[in-house]
Amino acid sequence: MISKEQAYDKIKSLVQRFDEQKEFYKNKDYNETQTRRDFIDPFWKALGWDIDNENGYAESYREVIHEDRVKVGAATKAPDYSFRLVGGKRLFFLEAKKPSVFIKDEIQPAYQVRRYGWSAKMPISVITDFEEFAIYDCTTKPKETDKASNGRIKYLLYSDYLKEFDFIWDTFSKEKVLKGSFDKYIASDKNKKGTTTVDHEFLQSLDKWRVELALNIALRNKDIDEDELNFVVQHTIDRIIFLRIAEDRSAEPYGELQNSVKSGDYYQNLLRNFHVADQKYNSGLFDFKKDKISDRISIDNKVIKNIISELYYPVCPYEFSVLSVEILGSAYEQFLGKQITLSKNGKAQIEEKPEVRKAGGVYYTPQYIVEYIVKNTIGKLVENKTPKEASKLKIADPACGSGSFLIGAYQFLLTWHKDFYTQNGKQSKGNKDNPLTPMGELTTTEKKRILLNNIYGVDLDSNAVEVTKLSLLLKYGRRNQRND
Repeated sequence: MISKEQAYDKIKSLVQRFDEQKEFYKNKDYNETQTRRDFIDPFWKALGWDIDNENGYAESYREVIHEDRVKVGAATKAPDYSFRLVGGKRLFFLEAKKPSVFIKDEIQPAYQVRRYGWSAKMPISVITDFEEFAIYDCTTKPKETDKASNGRIKYLLYSDYLKEFDFIWDTFSKEKVLKGSFDKYIASDKNKKGTTTVDHEFLQSLDKWRVELALNIALRNKDIDEDELNFVVQHTIDRIIFLRIAEDRSAEPYGELQNSVKSGDYYQNLLRNFHVADQKYNSGLFDFKKDKISDRISIDNKVIKNIISELYYPVCPYEFSVLSVEILGSAYEQFLGKQITLSKNGKAQIEEKPEVRKAGGVYYTPQYIVEYIVKNTIGKLVENKTPKEASKLKIADPACGSGSFLIGAYQFLLTWHKDFYTQNGKQSKGNKDNPLTPMGELTTTEKKRILLNNIYGVDLDSNAVEVTKLSLLLKYGRRNQRND
């Protein structure tokens, strides 16, 4: 039996070889058969599997079947590999591709392997071209229109293999599988929360939800005007997103929003959650003293349910606990370039704002530029100062947009304060002289003080201000500042 250390060394060697000649292996002329022989087979051999049946078992007792036969609809298909326990019980299918295939984004490979697994009643299946490694939940029926991320519960690049080696060994090595580790993995719900951070697809989701809400609210609430419609659509989306992120960060019970769409009036159920959040977070995002609209409108159950369902696995591809506020801001910046208008017959429609059309589109300040500006402005202002002296600084953005500069400024101050106390004081349990937790992070009270004391922003677009507030609230509530 191969040891864990030996397996690590073998996979390390494969990773190094692929990295050194990556351009050659990603060429379209480098085919799937070569990929299997050079990388995929050695990878699984390193994990202890008898890929070539060197033990000489009869066909029905082989550990790995190549081109296994499985009934898919009316046809018989053949997954590239079928991994099995002694006695023939299938564990999972593995579909091999060549490195020129983009497994992360291409729909067809994901649909193919999910169909194999679904048809054979397999809990999970895997796609790999060695460069990428994706694990799919096969317990939900796939559709041809599903995104490649639908049902994906783990995604790794070859550069992740060594730092994720414990996971790979504990889940897929033959030694651990025989001890039940594979069964534990597929039974764990914590694996089913999405595998990607927010990207351009999130903007498409925001646009879709805005259209659905705007059309329905305008239809069901005839007395609403354009400003009120824009306000309530924006706030409803922001509040839902905030609470969903709070769930993945364990600040709210996981699935709480899903509970809102099980019975009764779904929007009224959501409103109750919003009012509870108003008491809990004491944030302008849930300020119903200023918001006189949300409580008096109605929204159809179907619209609310569609939005909520798209924020959870298996439809949602995102792991919100690692959502980057900066990426969220980039998506929102494009989102804010459009507005809801009402036609003469009262029907809602989405169109670009006149100033955006004139400017030729919306532009978001790249993160590296924000960091450069912050470092060379705020960084200079806090040099050789104490936190007490830094508290006198007032950082204002007179046209804050979705808040990219203010988010960068706030993050800089959080890191600067944390570094100051770590270097100049002993870590304590959060006394006023040294506001660090036992884990060495700034206390919630200190993060809130910095936010309210140092950060200011205004914008002609009230919805932009709301987005900035949402982004700063998420940044303030984040636990590990170093990883932002």
